[in-house]
Amino acid sequence: MVIKTILDTDLYKFTTSYAYIKLFPYAMGTFTFKDRDDTEYTEGFLEALKNEIHNLEMVRLSPDEQEYMTTHCRFLPGVYWEWLSSFRFDSKKIEVWLDEHHHLQMSVTDYLYKVTLYEVPLLAIVSEIKNQFQNHIPDKKVILDRLAGKVELSNMHRMPFSEFGTRRRFSFDVHQMVVEYLKDHAQYCTGTSNCYLAMKYNMRPMGTHPHEWFMFHGAQFGYKHANYMALENWVNVYDGDLGTALSDTYTSDAFLSNFSRKQAKLFDGVRCDSGNEYEFIDRLIARYKELGIDPTTKTIIFSNALDFEKALKIFQYCQGKIRCSFGIGTNLTNDTGYQPSNIVMKLSRCKMSPNQEWRECVKLSDDMGKHMGSMTEVEACLHELRLLSE
Repeated sequence: MVIKTILDTDLYKFTTSYAYIKLFPYAMGTFTFKDRDDTEYTEGFLEALKNEIHNLEMVRLSPDEQEYMTTHCRFLPGVYWEWLSSFRFDSKKIEVWLDEHHHLQMSVTDYLYKVTLYEVPLLAIVSEIKNQFQNHIPDKKVILDRLAGKVELSNMHRMPFSEFGTRRRFSFDVHQMVVEYLKDHAQYCTGTSNCYLAMKYNMRPMGTHPHEWFMFHGAQFGYKHANYMALENWVNVYDGDLGTALSDTYTSDAFLSNFSRKQAKLFDGVRCDSGNEYEFIDRLIARYKELGIDPTTKTIIFSNALDFEKALKIFQYCQGKIRCSFGIGTNLTNDTGYQPSNIVMKLSRCKMSPNQEWRECVKLSDDMGKHMGSMTEVEACLHELRLLSE
């Protein structure tokens, strides 16, 4: 089994699940898989994937895990973990097949508070099985030698970072080895997004909210108001906890234009997940100053396909201007010498209740080529945000 515990996932999946339960308990959604490299998969791979999907049904929250999460996540009530202890993945809700080009197609549909929990485990399974079928054998010494250099860079420059690499890791074993090394050697590693490994190695579980939260609000309430409403609703659920705002679901231009003074003061900082980091730093600092807020009291979390050399340059640029930290994923958990998978699962459609019609979800990245959704809906979104000329 690739996934042996329901805690082998990112913290934000649980925080987002609870937010749906509290505010939108009848809302439904579909998550759709995309391989950005258009990998050709084999029938043998597909059978192995289906077997692992079936194995997911045996995964459950144990009493010890429930106790740990209840005591280490004060922002999530005990009743959520009680509910999660009864939750089971349902393989019948997952559609998976190879198309005529042998590209992998996969989708899963359910109530949003349930379906959001499928994303990270499914991606981790695809990544690990793909490496098995391509006969990729990780060299432990190579991995640890590379990791040692990264940790030394962080320690030398006092550069804070957290490990965010569950979804596109080489394998669970490599992931666990990396986190164990970070725990023992990285002085400025602030934690891991993986709840199981946080529990095992007594590290802080890290995370806040994902693009899907904003995509849902955009589809249901309109793109112009999506960022504002998504942040307001997050505050309604978490009352100031989990205070890092995601900036790029509908481009950072749209985010910064309606980032209100109240939200700018209340949220501890902002996560930058696409686009030019240096331009974003300058623009966010300018927005904070415009709102009468000292930017040196705020933090930017950078998480866009980072390696440690790139992170260090950004870190040095931020010095004296604004605080910063880094969420580093694939470069930690899949730096093995083999090409990592470039795969995602995103919310592709949603509806507020089972009786409503489906609405398409889109995401506008600050990186060209990373927009998600049909061209028709992307253009409608761009028009609404006045980012596309008539």
